Amino acid sequence: MTTYALIVALGLLAGVVAGMFGVGGGILFVPTLVFGYGLAQVPAEATSLVAILPTVAAGTWRQSRYGNVRWQAAAIIGVTAIVGIEVGVRVATALPEHALKRLFGVLVLLVAAQLAWRARKPEVA
Repeated sequence: MTTYALIVALGLLAGVVAGMFGVGGGILFVPTLVFGYGLAQVPAEATSLVAILPTVAAGTWRQSRYGNVRWQAAAIIGVTAIVGIEVGVRVATALPEHALKRLFGVLVLLVAAQLAWRARKPEVA
């Protein structure tokens, strides 16, 4: 029962974060699924991708109501991302588990560093 409570809390947290900041829940989902749920890295990443779909749909629907979605840019990014996904899946399944975990950790640190760097400068209007 505790596992399901953790998964529900994770989904709620990811939804709030996605709605506030426009980020996917993968940064939250993958570590929780690996360390909290015991999945291996590749199944955790695949599960995260599927779990993000409802979040993306709901966020897109809400933001489109405010006129914030740029459909042409989204279509270009979405179509080209399919190629990237194919390459990423092939690389992820070819790498050893420990290497993939380290690379994911580096990604999380780079994202955190970029956010911290941008937050220190005032935005220019």
